[in-house]
Amino acid sequence: MTPESQIPIEATQGRRFAVYLALFYSVSFAVLGTHLPFFTVWLKAVGIEPAWIGIISAVPAVTRFTTLPFVAGLAERRQALRAALILTAFASAIGFALVGTQHQPLPVLLLYIVTCCFWTPLLPLTDAYALRGVARYKLDYGPLRLWGSVAFIAGALACGLLVDVIAARELIWIIVALAALTAFTGLSLQPLDETRRKSAAAHGGKRLLRDASFLAIIASAALIQSSHTAYYTFASINWQAHGLGGLTIAGLWALGVFAEIIVFAVSPRLSLHPSLLVVIGGLSAVARWSITAQDPPLALLAIVQLGHGLSFGLTQVGVMNLLVRHVPAHQMARGQGYYAATSGLLSSTTSIISGAIYARYGEALYYLMAAMAGTGAMLMWTARYRLFAHPQSDASGG
Repeated sequence: MTPESQIPIEATQGRRFAVYLALFYSVSFAVLGTHLPFFTVWLKAVGIEPAWIGIISAVPAVTRFTTLPFVAGLAERRQALRAALILTAFASAIGFALVGTQHQPLPVLLLYIVTCCFWTPLLPLTDAYALRGVARYKLDYGPLRLWGSVAFIAGALACGLLVDVIAARELIWIIVALAALTAFTGLSLQPLDETRRKSAAAHGGKRLLRDASFLAIIASAALIQSSHTAYYTFASINWQAHGLGGLTIAGLWALGVFAEIIVFAVSPRLSLHPSLLVVIGGLSAVARWSITAQDPPLALLAIVQLGHGLSFGLTQVGVMNLLVRHVPAHQMARGQGYYAATSGLLSSTTSIISGAIYARYGEALYYLMAAMAGTGAMLMWTARYRLFAHPQSDASGG
């Protein structure tokens, strides 16, 4: 038991951890807020063809199941999670700057591959760092994570304004500037007390992969979250093709993330079991993509965009709470790595296939996304009783 004299120190450390983590989430998600809606717009502006856009857009997902598990495992074995965050942030900023100097498909692809080898581990490592702090200081994940969503909206809106002011060929430099800011902000992250469990770390990965509950969590979550692939890759291009301006496109993205923020904010009050939150998120994604596939009018599209709070936000909250319950804190980086690798494998395959399907069928691509989300929801529903019965581990800290 913690001595009473240490409780104020613990509370102060917890507040400091929360403040700097929220700041880091903010700047790193500001990069996403410009990258996700407008990186493909930049690719198109410099003359990249849709088939190449689909291939290039698959790169982050590919690196999630190739380099990310290696980076996460190395950070865990070295007990250097914070150092890994800082290193990957600086390398990402440099990589995006180099990508911006190229306008031909192959050089862009090669440099983007190198960049994503560092960039894609950044957010899973941040989530692993966050969940360790959540366990260490008895915090709630949602209110910390929502600041990333707030910054995503700010980044998307700012970039949307600039799309109508500056040439689309210059959008990459906004991403570069925010990536550099992320790198320097990472220096402020607080070190966490590390418990060196070398033997446990050495065998933790095999134990996780033999855990049916853990496998059900990451598989269902990967299916639901990967169903957003068509949205992330082609939504802005499709909306632009239907005559929507940059600010309107940014506003549609912002509506979705605004709903996500609300979900994160109220998540500590949600009483349903996390597995049921994931099921609801998956079913919401089915409804969202089924409507989007029908090319709805702007007013209905705006309403559908609010479903992002459930399809992504509620799924994310449920998954993170399940991981806190089922993955020991000292194995959290590895657990996040396996989850990201599973999502990456599925997302990369989906992204490549999506390029060909979108080129031929347009919005009908979203029906495939609805099927993926429905499969993920069914998988979590069938696993719910096993997850209910799974005892919460003291080692998880949750």
